[in-house]
Amino acid sequence: MSYDLMVFDPQAPPATRAGFLSWYRQQTEWAEGHRYDDPNVSTPGLRAWFLDMIPHYPMLNGPYATEDDTSRATDYSIGRSVIYAAFAWSEATEAREITFRLAQKHRLGFFDVSVGNGGVWAPSADGEYTCIHGQGTRQHDKRWWQFWKRP
Repeated sequence: MSYDLMVFDPQAPPATRAGFLSWYRQQTEWAEGHRYDDPNVSTPGLRAWFLDMIPHYPMLNGPYATEDDTSRATDYSIGRSVIYAAFAWSEATEAREITFRLAQKHRLGFFDVSVGNGGVWAPSADGEYTCIHGQGTRQHDKRWWQFWKRP
């Protein structure tokens, strides 16, 4: 079992929770007809996020895989408009923070897959990063977001 997070092109999914979850299920069928370990199939923003992420959480398999035996090695599945990352549960808190911060930096969507009713965050037109639906609308997640909003 792993702690799973997903970043995505914020223009790709439908805006509603039901539409998003249907789109998410379609994305995770991994049926795009390419290998899922190559960041070159993704958008420029997703590629940039991935290259910023792997120094913190090296790729477990594929062309960017680490040869080090580390608990931080992460299984990435890379699609055209999503990157799905499966972390060790022992890394859940830090992995969420780094994934979220880098998603914000690259103006990507963020989905907390492993949390029931997981929050979906995306950049808004005014530049703010907001929870558009899911658990992130709870007060404790708003406080967590305020922590990351600081420079």
